[in-house]
Amino acid sequence: MSFAAYVFLGLVGLTGLVAIIWRVASRRHSVPCPVWLRWLVELDNPFAKTNRAAVIVQHLDLQPGMAVLDVGCGPGRVTIPIAEQVGQQGEVVAMDIQAGMLHRAEEKARAANLTNIRFLQAAAGEGKLGRNHFDRSLLVTVLGEIPDREAALREIFDALKPGGILSVTEIIFDPHFQTRNTVARLARAVGFREKALHGSRVAFTLNLEKPHDSQQQN
Repeated sequence: MSFAAYVFLGLVGLTGLVAIIWRVASRRHSVPCPVWLRWLVELDNPFAKTNRAAVIVQHLDLQPGMAVLDVGCGPGRVTIPIAEQVGQQGEVVAMDIQAGMLHRAEEKARAANLTNIRFLQAAAGEGKLGRNHFDRSLLVTVLGEIPDREAALREIFDALKPGGILSVTEIIFDPHFQTRNTVARLARAVGFREKALHGSRVAFTLNLEKPHDSQQQN
């Protein structure tokens, strides 16, 4: 067996061990991915196409000039390609509760010469997002880390324009995995309606729409 194969198997084993420990710990506490593990978050999972950055971005149907909210952006794995697609006339708000994650995302934005990203250290549900501003929003393996999921989803709902889309991606390997039924139930409770489902029961992206007839006001 080649050295590269040993390295790959070692990384797979380490990833599995971290996932098991993380899942056990998260049964009693909300444990976001620590900053020192940001390298793991930056990798596309080789076993789940649904969770690859390019696939997640593809399902957003982005257009130049759009405003996009990346909640729990981490080190910017999807933030950067989104900012590139919406262009300089667009806007991306990269939101995370951990300063270390935001610093890494800022480094990547500078390296890519992107100036259309605003970085916000905050938690969803704190009332920092305003109303009727964003065309798209994302929660990529983040929803289960949020203590008050309903408050977070309600704030995101309010922050989206009527017709705006919230894209929720979940993968079974994540210790905070939320089932498709759980995501749909929580989303309906705050006013979202289902628009599209991509993937399978164990790795999926569920796109949720804020109805055009929503009466939310600025």
